[in-house]
Amino acid sequence: MPRQWYNLVADLPHPMLPPLGPDGKPVNPEMLSKVFPMNLIEQEVSSKRWIDIPEEILEILYRWRPTPLKRAVYLEKFLNTPAHIYYKDESVSPAGSHKPNTAVPQAWYNKKFGIKKIVTETGAGQWGSAMAFACNLVGLECKVYMVRISFDQKPFRKTMMQIWGAKCIASPSNETNAGREILKRMPDTPGSLGIAISEAVEEAVMDSTGSSRYALGSVLNHVLLHQTIIGLEAKKQLKLFNEKNPDIVIGCVGGGSNFAGIAFPFVYDKINGSNINIIPVEPKACPSITRGSFAYDFGDTAGMTPLLPMFTLGHNFIPKPIHAGGLRYHGMAPLVSQAVKEGLMEPKAYDQLKCYEAALTWARTEGTICAPETSHAIACVIDEALKAKNEAKEKTILFNYSGHGLLDLKGYENYLSGNLTEYSLPENDLKESLESIKNFPKI
Repeated sequence: MPRQWYNLVADLPHPMLPPLGPDGKPVNPEMLSKVFPMNLIEQEVSSKRWIDIPEEILEILYRWRPTPLKRAVYLEKFLNTPAHIYYKDESVSPAGSHKPNTAVPQAWYNKKFGIKKIVTETGAGQWGSAMAFACNLVGLECKVYMVRISFDQKPFRKTMMQIWGAKCIASPSNETNAGREILKRMPDTPGSLGIAISEAVEEAVMDSTGSSRYALGSVLNHVLLHQTIIGLEAKKQLKLFNEKNPDIVIGCVGGGSNFAGIAFPFVYDKINGSNINIIPVEPKACPSITRGSFAYDFGDTAGMTPLLPMFTLGHNFIPKPIHAGGLRYHGMAPLVSQAVKEGLMEPKAYDQLKCYEAALTWARTEGTICAPETSHAIACVIDEALKAKNEAKEKTILFNYSGHGLLDLKGYENYLSGNLTEYSLPENDLKESLESIKNFPKI
């Protein structure tokens, strides 16, 4: 198991653009101190290549790490492809996904700093359940604002959070000014991650005791840093298989965390000359990288976060309630966005019907039921494996199996009964949403 996290900031060809405050000037660490503890802010702004993992965090991660690297031999046979398909199985964590890889460090660093309560948001519920699990282990109170459509579609995620002692409520809610304002304008809204973030940040910073902080499950540098344990383990495990570096690395991408986890250690190799095709895969319903603008935008709907340099659909964007709730975020992690701009990655977008078709192929060959988010990666893996077949080339494909879908069966039911349809974001909706950032500072 790795004993350090890898920080891509150290190796990007061009330096990262800074987050900006309301005055358009770069944000300094002190300005973030009511939102995050200073020990995590230090990681957020660090340009060190390697950051040590504290022994106490490693002791917690040993509960399920290192996660298995498996070869999808049955899918390979079904596709009759010469490609070798490997996947990092992050579904084996207690919460069923990759999310505890950062939830545990974030909870631990907050506890170390003297914080008593974590307030956060969640889309499909993977992050909320991971943070509930982590807070329970280290002894913190936890409250989760869950996007309303997922709150309704995935009730057992809420139950998981409650089992680990967290409070989970649907967002938008009447518990914050941001939530009440949204409900006044759009009482029937399905919610969005941007809205839920606004509510969580508001509650954390408005705590007069100063004992609450906010925690984010994706997007920010320190979150992606913690996830690199995935790719670092995979590198060691591929050597045990006597495999060379992969030719292709794939991950689904919403805010960027699981994709960065598998991909960033191989981006380092690509920067240093390796020929690797690195593919982030997003939904056509929420295509921030493939169709959004690379611009400064808020990370939340109410504009409570700093302005971040990222691919965005506009912070007012309300995505359609597709079942891949974890991929319904209006923006992309600044670090992933920067790597795409540098030409280090080749993003693709897939429709939800193609993804569910891929998920069924996976379940009927490899046997496991994947999360709807993970199905986007699998759909791309199948395409790349078939391309290798057509080219008669033996390629090594690595992807992140970011979570299981055992609590996401409603989406499968809707697909099997023919109640899901193809959906691609209309151009007029995209233009209207991007109007919200036209007066922001330019990159």
